[in-house]
Amino acid sequence: MCLRGGVFPRLMTTKRMTTIPMTTMSGESTGSTTELILVRHGETAWNHERRIQGQIDIPLSEVGQRQAELAGRRFMGLAVAAVHTSDLLRASQTAAPIAAVLGLPMVLDTDLRERHYGTLQGLRYADIARDQPERFARMQARDLTDDFEGGESIPAFHSRVRARLTAIADAYPGKRVVVVAHGGVLDGAWRLVTGAALDGVRDVGLFNASLNTIARTPAGWRLVRWGDVDHLSDSADDLDPRGRPSSGAMRIA
Repeated sequence: MCLRGGVFPRLMTTKRMTTIPMTTMSGESTGSTTELILVRHGETAWNHERRIQGQIDIPLSEVGQRQAELAGRRFMGLAVAAVHTSDLLRASQTAAPIAAVLGLPMVLDTDLRERHYGTLQGLRYADIARDQPERFARMQARDLTDDFEGGESIPAFHSRVRARLTAIADAYPGKRVVVVAHGGVLDGAWRLVTGAALDGVRDVGLFNASLNTIARTPAGWRLVRWGDVDHLSDSADDLDPRGRPSSGAMRIA
């Protein structure tokens, strides 16, 4: 599912784009609205292997590097106040081309890191399903109590994400900010904005190098656009994350 709207220019064509008259090209949101453009990091080898990364510091693959470059081009001509990124390498490597296009420094932020998956970090989902079927079932059910033996529970992780996104929005009133992070952070943002339950089913994707826009208004949070990968689907290379192994439903790391 891809929700459209906002102000991003297309690289090749304007098809499939619908504008929501909420922001302007000046980089300042309507009234006191603050816009956060959330970018998931590009693909890594562990994404491709369906292996849980969590807070293990994995770099982008060659595919991910190309995805990051194309994502950066989407920001040409946009006025942005700041670029915040998780300090994990796969996120900061994705943020680098974006920051370069915008002429801005990257603000490294440990609170934007992926959820800590405890003893499951480094394991493939298939291995967990085979060797720890009960735990795998709890993962699929989004058990709110399981911290994977020393990691973060869903409520603890969501609390961290909610607090950080709110703080970033408060720091740039009426501006537009890029936030480069991870699938779990995007999941938390989507639940924050939509009010979806922490243990509920999510009906939108968390694609590598996707652009996802939310806004903080005086009335609260609102969803502007989600799952935009037009910069990848138009590429002649096999970069569209929707057709790659890393796009599976459990890809939240």
